[in-house]
This record gives sequence, structure tokens and C-alpha cells, in this order.
Amino acid sequence: MRRLRIGVNALYLLPGQVGGTEIYLRNLLGALAEIDSENDYFLFTNRETGTNLSPPGANFQILEQPLRAAFRPARIFWEQTVLPVQVAAARIDVLLNPGFTGPLICGCPQVTVFHDLQHKRHPEHFRWFDLPFWRFFLYWAAHLSRIVLADSAVTSRDLTAFYRLSAQKIRVVPLGVEPKFFAIAAVRRPEPFLLTVSTLHPHKNLDRLLRAFGVFHRTHPEFRLVVTGLRGFHTAQLECLRKDLGLAGSVDFPGWIPREDLYDLFARAWAFVYPSTFEGFGLPVLESLAAGVPTACSGIEPLASMASSAALQFDPANDDELLRTLEQLASDGELRERLARDGPARAAQFSWRATGESTLAALREAATSSI
Repeated sequence: MRRLRIGVNALYLLPGQVGGTEIYLRNLLGALAEIDSENDYFLFTNRETGTNLSPPGANFQILEQPLRAAFRPARIFWEQTVLPVQVAAARIDVLLNPGFTGPLICGCPQVTVFHDLQHKRHPEHFRWFDLPFWRFFLYWAAHLSRIVLADSAVTSRDLTAFYRLSAQKIRVVPLGVEPKFFAIAAVRRPEPFLLTVSTLHPHKNLDRLLRAFGVFHRTHPEFRLVVTGLRGFHTAQLECLRKDLGLAGSVDFPGWIPREDLYDLFARAWAFVYPSTFEGFGLPVLESLAAGVPTACSGIEPLASMASSAALQFDPANDDELLRTLEQLASDGELRERLARDGPARAAQFSWRATGESTLAALREAATSSI
């Protein structure tokens, strides 16, 4: 098997600003470094990405582009015009696009990762001036890529339904969980606060969670709610709702925090709640299970299948059901013990190594065959 020159299009990566796709890329690269010393990797980054994206290893190299990707039009222009030239100059055999989009014209096969198709399922959650970008570039990335990777079966079905992609072109590659989370389970020291790890976007259903927590807090005043994650489109509305509900001293929105601080929150949380109405995978739920935190999540796919009976599931559109869930997590010690025990066992079925192996297989296939 010949040695491949694999390009990784990381132009989109703005540390601390792109949410779960950053966690995905960093862990994927770490897994690839662990399993693959036979191929060479060239990471095309922007000026904001920094030098710590590349794992240690002689077969990984950063090719920083003189681009500030925080200005999205500049990043798109560079991806479509300059990146293909850089890919050719580096003699890349196959280009991995881990953030939905890639160049429309490229001299080598491409493999593009689709974490979800929310812009098709719920366009109402997007700003009107962003939708044309999502619709145009994601459509063509899906059709021009030799292989498309989907985080879940849900996203795979969406790719078939909305883009009419052949099932032969799609590979379902679930995400993994960092070993650090399993270590947390052994050192947990629960405190009376509920944890949610989520971007503050409308589909995360955090307004309903705040209202349910407001009712819950009347009888459990010792509890706090911590919602950590990117300050998204819904931040201002959530902050106003928090004030209107009189929860300013009981609900925290710390934003995107360093991983070490996140690990500490998982170690101290009484329970984890995830009320989202739409997900492509739901990585925070998997992390919570691995950490042995009693977990409750929406009974939607792919969360329901991923968590199975290791998490308490509820209807994210039912206020009463959500409130009952909070009450159970607070008061039912036997339930919490079972969830804390079952979570790591369930999460152990997912690993970044497996994600890396499946991704590498797709890259090899794309580089050596046509579909």
C-alpha cells in the first residue's frame, strides 16, 4: 500500500469559537497520529488556529495560510481559490474537510465530514444572511466529495433525503470520547448543581430548561444550573429570561471554557441535563456518560440510541416531563447510582480510535478508487 499525502482543511478552525467541531478535529487528529505512521498529514490552518493543532509526530506538518478566518468571506474566498493551489503544490493525494465545506475545484479526491444538516431541517434557526452560504457550499461539498462521512445514522439519512446522495457514497462514523472522562468517574465529588454543556442556540431548547429549572428551584433552592458553551445566537434572549425568572444568582452562563475547567465541572456536577431538540450526534451526552455523571437527555435520535438506558430520557417539548426529570435527578439516589454505573459502560462502546480508523479507511478508499 503506497504512502499517502493526506491534506486536512482546517481553515475553519477558530479556537474556542466553533464549538464541537473543534473538539472533533483535535481528537480525530490525535487518533490518526496514534494509529497511522505510514502516511503523511498536512494541516492547512489559518493564522488564528495556533501551532498546537498538530499532534506530535514526524508525519504531521502544519501549512499555515496567511489568512484571518474570523472574517468568514475571506476564509471562503481562500478555501475556494488559494487552497486548491496549495493542495496541488503539496502534492496531496486526498483532502479531508472536517468542517462541512471544501473547495469546489480541487485536483485530488475529497472526503467531507457532515456533522448534521440542521440548515435543511431547521432553517428557522439560522440568520437569513448565513443560509445562502450553508445551502450552496454544503450542497456542492456533498456532491463533489468522493466520500461523505456522517456522525450518525440520522445525518446519513438526511444526506440521502435532502441531497439525494447514494448510500454507497456515505459512511457513518460515530464520534468518540476522551479517556480523561472515564478517569473523572473515579474521582467525582458531586455538588448541588445541574450541568448542561451546550452552545446557546435556539435548537438547544435552553429557554424551556430555564423555565423548568425556575419551577424546580422553588422547592430546591440549594441547586444551581450551569450552562457552559459558546455564546450563540440565543444568548441575549436567555440572559433576559434568566433575569425575568429571578434566576440571576442561580443560573450561570460561563461561555466556552478551557477543557481542564470543563473536566472539573463534570467531576462536581450533581447531574447532567441535555434538552436539545435537534442533534447530529450529541458529544456532551457521551462525555457525561463516560464521566459517570447521572445523565438525562432528550429522547430524540441520535441521542436516544447513543445513550440507550444509561441516561434518563424525556420529551424535550413537554415542560412537565422535563420538570419531573429534574426532580428525579435531584431526589432519587437509587436512580442516580444506576445511571452513574451504567454511563461509563455505555460510553466505552465509543472511542476516538475507532473514529480515526474508520476515517483513515475512507481516506484510503477515496485516494485509490472512484465511486
